Amino acid sequence: MGRAYEVRKAAIQKNGAQKAKLYSNFAKEIYIAAKNGGTSLEANEKLKQLVDKAKRSEVPSDIINRAIDKVNSGASEDYTFQRYEGFGPGASTLIVDCLTDNVNRTVGFVRPAFTKCDGKLGVNNSVTHFYENICIFITKDVTEEEAFDILLNEGIDVKDIETDEDMVIITGDAKDYGNIRKALTEAKPNITFEVDEVTMEALQKVTLEGEDLEKFNKLLNMLDEVEDVQNVYHNVEL
Repeated sequence: MGRAYEVRKAAIQKNGAQKAKLYSNFAKEIYIAAKNGGTSLEANEKLKQLVDKAKRSEVPSDIINRAIDKVNSGASEDYTFQRYEGFGPGASTLIVDCLTDNVNRTVGFVRPAFTKCDGKLGVNNSVTHFYENICIFITKDVTEEEAFDILLNEGIDVKDIETDEDMVIITGDAKDYGNIRKALTEAKPNITFEVDEVTMEALQKVTLEGEDLEKFNKLLNMLDEVEDVQNVYHNVEL
């Protein structure tokens, strides 16, 4: 068994680990949405959106159903949202969002990831002011002109609408996520989204090179291995 086999084996293992992390993240979010808003997809719009997103990410139906069934069975799991802000190698900044049932355990993994990569955690709001909270929709089921007209008729002011090949990208304020989604789905009942999410976007990007880039990539990998980490936002152009 040569080097090629070892590389392929490592890639398969990494892919498997990433899938397991993805499945776990969705299971937590779906459970929380069902617990807070009920298990009916028709009555719980947040749950329906998460289930749709999970299916687009190829999360198996049994994982989705088990997360919802936990609520129906009366099982109780308590997760809290934790946001960590930090400074990485070079001029990099990061926002790390977590869902955890043990805050001490989570910070016990997140903080060392930063320190081992020449970074450090900051205090609340030390980094977030360098970012904006936005929502993004990407679809090929509506034209740029149609999207503009639909949102204009509903009095929704978005940040940008642009076309990239056959995809239309709509960017708005995070607070307008529900209104934008509702307007598009009501005007185009069969619309599907390639991307449909609320995210954090850096106001200014930076470029890292050499050792700083290596350490930054190592930091991303270490954070990705932390089970409680849901999302990592950063300002590095990769």
